[in-house]
Amino acid sequence: MLKLAFRNLFRHKVRTSITLAAIAFGVAVLILSGGFVEDMFVQLRESTIHSQLGHIQVYKAGYQALGRRDPYHYLIPNPEMLAQQLAKLPHTVHVMARLQFSGELNNTRADLPVEGEGVEAGKESELDSAVTWLAGRALTDGDAYGIVLGEGVARALRLHPGDYATLVMSTPGGALNSLEFKVVGVFRTFAKDYDDHAVRIALRAAQDLLITQSAHSLVLLLDDTLATAEVAAALKAQLPASEYEVKTWSELADFYDKAVELYKRYFGAMRIIILVMVLLSVLNSITLAVHERTGEFGTLMALGNRGAELFRLIFLENALLGFFGCVAGVVLGVSLAEVISAIGIPMPPPPNMSSGYTALICVVPSAVLMSVLIGYVAVLLAAALAARRVMRLPIMEALRHNI
Repeated sequence: MLKLAFRNLFRHKVRTSITLAAIAFGVAVLILSGGFVEDMFVQLRESTIHSQLGHIQVYKAGYQALGRRDPYHYLIPNPEMLAQQLAKLPHTVHVMARLQFSGELNNTRADLPVEGEGVEAGKESELDSAVTWLAGRALTDGDAYGIVLGEGVARALRLHPGDYATLVMSTPGGALNSLEFKVVGVFRTFAKDYDDHAVRIALRAAQDLLITQSAHSLVLLLDDTLATAEVAAALKAQLPASEYEVKTWSELADFYDKAVELYKRYFGAMRIIILVMVLLSVLNSITLAVHERTGEFGTLMALGNRGAELFRLIFLENALLGFFGCVAGVVLGVSLAEVISAIGIPMPPPPNMSSGYTALICVVPSAVLMSVLIGYVAVLLAAALAARRVMRLPIMEALRHNI
């Protein structure tokens, strides 16, 4: 029966080619759409990590819940010593201290409330690979009194690299302190709201302004994002929960989780639509083929073949057709993904972002396998529906098609 089913595929080359094209097209579209969504997740994830959050952040216990109201009560003393301890963890590239502050930036003409960070410039430059520098450059370890501004801050105060601005803030004791800084760069991250209020200065300068040697957080940069959960688990086992809290980038990036959930639903609906399209297309081709071969099936039944045998024959033919169609769809989909990725897809800015990006097609084995399964299931369903009709066909009615 397998030999007969295989030969039947080549008896009607045009019809077989049309059905193969429908299957291959459906599988290829699923691969491309899945790869597009996967690339969007990857780019958003890496932008989130490599422009603001890093892979893991360590805080004083209670900082996430209460630190915004009383930030100076949740400082990590001796951050250098703790950073040296954390740097020994596997997959860790850098551990960098950050000191958050709120203040006002003044350019002698206007004041603007800002949210700032004191950072270790050399290490941060390796983390900030997703930051776009619109003017000037990033901070370096030699910029003791240099400052970089978010795009919105620079635009509001009309500051450019080379200009000077004064940063004023309150110390933990309640006194006012100020320092003059030279603007060395203007940056843009993935989040427009952040860029509208963010400034960064050297960690030592921030500590001088706040009269402290402490830091609010330690940020870990890893060599592999997929190792985040493993390293976070090791950190939680190593650090006392009563003293420190450990947060991964996904726990801090609420926007990312909501975006992923939204697009997963869209893609799920898209899969259902494509499944229905493939099913109807293949069902139409198979039904037409079965109708044209009704006389042939009548002859087989007259010769003693039962309906179940005809069902198996039709089902086997289309199972082979589905296999070849899915293989062709994988080849077509992966080839188109490589071509499209080489060209790139210009995308408009997503919500809360001020610039677009270039989308690619990320070929993921799990997504390819899912596309093949969806396409193959559609073919088998269509074959079962058509073969079921043949099983119920009276012999005399089938034989009349030979006249």
